[in-house]
Amino acid sequence: MDLLRSLPLGLYLENPQTWLHKLDPRVKLMWLLSFLTSYVVANNYWRVLLVLLLIIFTVFAKIPLRVWRQQMGWLLILSFMVLSIGAISPDGLGVSYQPRLPATEQVLTQPVNAEKIKESPKLADRNKEYSYVLFHQGPIKVNRRSLDLAIRLSTIVFTLIYSTNLYLLTTAPEEITSGMESLMQPLRRFKIPVTEITLTLTLSLRFIPLVLEEVQNLVRSVMTRAINWKKLGLKGGAKVWLIVIERLLENLLLRADQMANAMMVRGFTSPNEHQVKWQDLKLRTGDWLAIAILIVFWGLRIAFGTEVS
Repeated sequence: MDLLRSLPLGLYLENPQTWLHKLDPRVKLMWLLSFLTSYVVANNYWRVLLVLLLIIFTVFAKIPLRVWRQQMGWLLILSFMVLSIGAISPDGLGVSYQPRLPATEQVLTQPVNAEKIKESPKLADRNKEYSYVLFHQGPIKVNRRSLDLAIRLSTIVFTLIYSTNLYLLTTAPEEITSGMESLMQPLRRFKIPVTEITLTLTLSLRFIPLVLEEVQNLVRSVMTRAINWKKLGLKGGAKVWLIVIERLLENLLLRADQMANAMMVRGFTSPNEHQVKWQDLKLRTGDWLAIAILIVFWGLRIAFGTEVS
């Protein structure tokens, strides 16, 4: 159950403070959205480049190895398994490839066509080199479409999970909510409760580690009692886990009630009556540099990363 401590949800690295920590949360949010949206309608080269960029950012940010080693390790193993299974899976086309003419039939070509073939030997060489099946050994068969789908699936798993993990790892919950509230200010004209939305997000980010802690404590309590699951059987084991789930819900409701009482003691009754002060956000030199690099990022994405159908 110690693996729960390394889950990407709700974890924030307070020390050491890296250059990713010092960036404005709005800039980091734009970078996160760019990673998540630039994946759409992109070729496989760009998708692999996103994975490499995330690894490079992690290494050059000088985040301690003990923090991201286990997270990235498990995620890379998962992505490699998805890549392997997807590559050897059928392509889903369901087409049997057969020659258009019988093998014994001779193909007669006109002299003009023969001259064209002689004039373009490169085209003939390309046709000879092309093969839809890339690897076929026994039951293992890898073709172009299955490999393409495997790369798409494996890279999107790594990009979606680890980009969000890196953002939560280097951005405090208060910074996330302050950045989102700043970007959502135009929605106030449409009478959308921006403060309530951001406050709910802050409470949810604070509550996720508490949920993981309660699950870890309850599972450890069950393990320390050395229950003989074979003697209990299926029905007895189900009763034990129902009791554990019931206890988990009781503890979570108790934690939620404590958080609500703490807010009421501090005078918080409503976002309209209680002013929520997050942080004073200012764009610095590093933030403007990150924005400039982001513009270059999207320029390269449009120029070279778009998938050509």
